[in-house]
Amino acid sequence: MKSIYLVRHANAGWNNSQLPDFERTLSDEGRKEASEMAGRLLEKDARPDILVSSPASRALETAGIFADRLSCPPELIRPDAGIYDGDVDTLSEIVQKLPRDHQTVMIFGHNPTISLYSSWLSGKQLGQMVTCGVIRLDLPKGNWTDAKKGCANAVWYSYPKNRQ
Repeated sequence: MKSIYLVRHANAGWNNSQLPDFERTLSDEGRKEASEMAGRLLEKDARPDILVSSPASRALETAGIFADRLSCPPELIRPDAGIYDGDVDTLSEIVQKLPRDHQTVMIFGHNPTISLYSSWLSGKQLGQMVTCGVIRLDLPKGNWTDAKKGCANAVWYSYPKNRQ
């Protein structure tokens, strides 16, 4: 079985409106959110083989915090430009091209695409993910190439303000 953790980047500030959208960094609140959510994944013993992130600053920063908290070496973070400006088809291609030996992947992206992809992959209307929301989707078949519309089981979804 393969597992995908889809992560919407943590809260990014608009405190420097001079920066282009691509260069916006996390706010202090966003850094706390990312650390908290990574801690929750640590409690669930989530161990990604690879972290694939949008190259936008806020997504890479979120991925870096997760990698640090999960004791993953930074070289496991792989930026992929398709996540920043791509759509559901682009995310699908990225997942389907993952190495066969990887069992667990974390993908760090942006709305609306990250939310649309989670609904597409699960075949259920899951709604919009909030900042630093994390959903785990399991693929019952053993190949990333099998990651197609409606094939995944949504195992759980959590976000910073959900303290359960």
